Amino acid sequence: MRRTGFLALAALLANASPVLANDIAPTGTLRAVYLGTNPAQAIRDPATGEVRGASLDLARELAKRNNVPLDFKPIAGPPAVIEAVKSGQADIGFVAYEATRLGTVEFSQTYMLVRQSFLVLDGSPIKAVADIDRAGQTIAGTRNDSLALCIKRVLKQATVLELENDSAALSKALTAREIDALGANRQRLTTLSRTTPGTRLLPDDLFNVPQNIIVPKERPAALAAVNAFIDEVRASGFLQGAIERGGAIGVAVAPAGVKAGCPG
Repeated sequence: MRRTGFLALAALLANASPVLANDIAPTGTLRAVYLGTNPAQAIRDPATGEVRGASLDLARELAKRNNVPLDFKPIAGPPAVIEAVKSGQADIGFVAYEATRLGTVEFSQTYMLVRQSFLVLDGSPIKAVADIDRAGQTIAGTRNDSLALCIKRVLKQATVLELENDSAALSKALTAREIDALGANRQRLTTLSRTTPGTRLLPDDLFNVPQNIIVPKERPAALAAVNAFIDEVRASGFLQGAIERGGAIGVAVAPAGVKAGCPG
């Protein structure tokens, strides 16, 4: 009986992979999209063209486990990532969870947390996040970014401005004093500060943005498979290794069951 039961279980497991692959990648290729402007997800080396990052490593591993090739593409803007998955142009997407983005796709559990803070001029009276929400100050985020969506809800006294995600324009807005602070993830702000002399990052954070994998609403088996995959790569240390290989600043593995996001 034991041998029969073992053989039955082995047969079930052997047959599970094709079903899972069909759920995850119905076309035979795992089509994954990510936010090309978010260096916490993945970044392209301008000299070599090579892409690296935790999202790429996770997509590769998910494709490998399902024995399918990977098509990994950058998309400009969270709404476009969501639309690609919603419309069936992509099977999975890497995007931050945000309450305003619910309804058209399914969000996985959080796999990664990305610290969000502000960049200011050296002489600014803003010394910490607690100084951000003050009358007469203009605080900016990039359009449709998680931090921009958050500060539009939580800041009550400061003026909130959404800017296009263009490094030169963002740098000019700060140095020309058109804005008093720019909010974004720490990797993006660190990169911008290196090309914008006379600026500094605040020492603390507004919040941690949860990073998630999205799948179409009509594919619950794909969502279950992705959630199980995240559990496995978290427990095995693969996710921690992917973050370290990506080299992004201010990024950490999300503990299982973590609840993070905009404080408002």
